[in-house]
Amino acid sequence: MQTQAAPSQMTADEAAAFAEQVFDRARQGDAEMLERLLASGLPVNLRNQKGDTLLMLASYHGHHDAVRVLLAHGADALIANDNGQLPIAGAAFKGDMAMIRLLLENGVPVDAAAQDGRTALMLAAMFNRLEILDYLLAQGADPARQDARGATALVAAHTMGAVDAAARLQALAG
Repeated sequence: MQTQAAPSQMTADEAAAFAEQVFDRARQGDAEMLERLLASGLPVNLRNQKGDTLLMLASYHGHHDAVRVLLAHGADALIANDNGQLPIAGAAFKGDMAMIRLLLENGVPVDAAAQDGRTALMLAAMFNRLEILDYLLAQGADPARQDARGATALVAAHTMGAVDAAARLQALAG
């Protein structure tokens, strides 16, 4: 990653190109480069044109070391992107159990949700991710919690045809 001018002397085009390189580093999981940039004053909650933070990109792409660096620098795991997604929800969607654990171990609330109200438990249920579903429940996720449309994890599982997740959640409601 090279820049020809100090950040305060960059043109708008140079700044945009630099920012895109930074977001690429997060997507690629370049923890070492992110550490150097953050130590040099890069805002940890920088967002791209889609509202994705560096943390969202690193977590969605499964880069645990980069996520650790970002969290150590105070990244806010409760900033939703423009689609209303949180990093923990992205990890549940991707089926990344280790990322779910990492985020929860670093203080992300188990029932964290953006404006749509969807929690990681709901996404795990929708996509029949039983290991994540069981783990989130063991960590205190609320199976009765409703999203903005009034749907619970059980309703989400039924809607998506996630038979195993629906059966497990139905047994809890039983």
